Amino acid sequence: MASSRRGIVTGGTWCVDRNRAIDAWPDEDGVAEILFTELYGGGSGCNLAIDIRKLDPKFPVATIGLVGDDEDGRFLLAQADAHGIDRTRLKMTRAAATQFTDAYVSRDNGRRTHIFFQGTGALLTPEHFDFADVTARILHLGLPGAHRLMDQSSGGDANGWVTVLKRARAGGLETNLELFSIAPERIAALVRPCLPYLDYLIVNDFEIGALAGTHTGENGAASVMACTEAARQVLLAGAMRLVVVHFPAGAVAVDRNGTVTEARSVKIPPREVVSANGAGDAFAAGLLYGIHEGWAVSAALELAHATAAMSLRGLSTCAAVETHEACLKQARAWGFQ
Repeated sequence: MASSRRGIVTGGTWCVDRNRAIDAWPDEDGVAEILFTELYGGGSGCNLAIDIRKLDPKFPVATIGLVGDDEDGRFLLAQADAHGIDRTRLKMTRAAATQFTDAYVSRDNGRRTHIFFQGTGALLTPEHFDFADVTARILHLGLPGAHRLMDQSSGGDANGWVTVLKRARAGGLETNLELFSIAPERIAALVRPCLPYLDYLIVNDFEIGALAGTHTGENGAASVMACTEAARQVLLAGAMRLVVVHFPAGAVAVDRNGTVTEARSVKIPPREVVSANGAGDAFAAGLLYGIHEGWAVSAALELAHATAAMSLRGLSTCAAVETHEACLKQARAWGFQ
């Protein structure tokens, strides 16, 4: 373990989220009313970087990505600056417009619908990832399926994600990969080749099922037993020290020694919930922060759930996240499922 290293570098998706709360999701040719709207940064590279800085404003966070030389790109650079993120490797280009997502949440049932435009995301390649002077300890990388060139074969590797993960590990970094809930067969094709180059894998119940080729739900809810077995299968297929699966009711972590740790989610009052947008990123941020700081897996899972619960209070991905002390204090006050 590279103990002399400190901090996290995020890499991959930086996009603008146009978040909209609507009364209900309409049928095709139907109409829905926008109740309120908010502009925020989004994507794996942006969300985890901001969440970590909110959990600990003194913690070193850097990022790698590609945005457009346009209004949206400058908005994202300003977001990075506002949160004290080292954006030296967050590059601008005039070759495409900045990646963006129209993110809708329905007041009727709380469900999310995301419609995204790749833009600069389609131009991201392994050559944008230079780890020569990176002093961080952990790379948080994503999102396979959202970057056209990264998804293609690269220099003899199955895809660009494999190439980047190899470079990161050769440079002394520990690695984590964030996934995109696309078609199961697409997840499997893109991510299975990455497993031998990962130290951690933090995914939801749908994503672990896609990787293991199994069903992880019963009657519309995640099965802890099925998620645990899927995590074991995926762990054996890769080099991960820890595989963590999260779902609305809780999470399960399986380590290399076969130890299983379960943790229930926070019992957040329904009146506090605004949107689940970014809750998975917040969970990963809390978990990786705890891992980085040497916490026990059970303690890191508690912070992960606490961070995710706090994020549910905002329409945007990171707006409602607070310091790790505040997240834990509020989560303990609410209690756990």
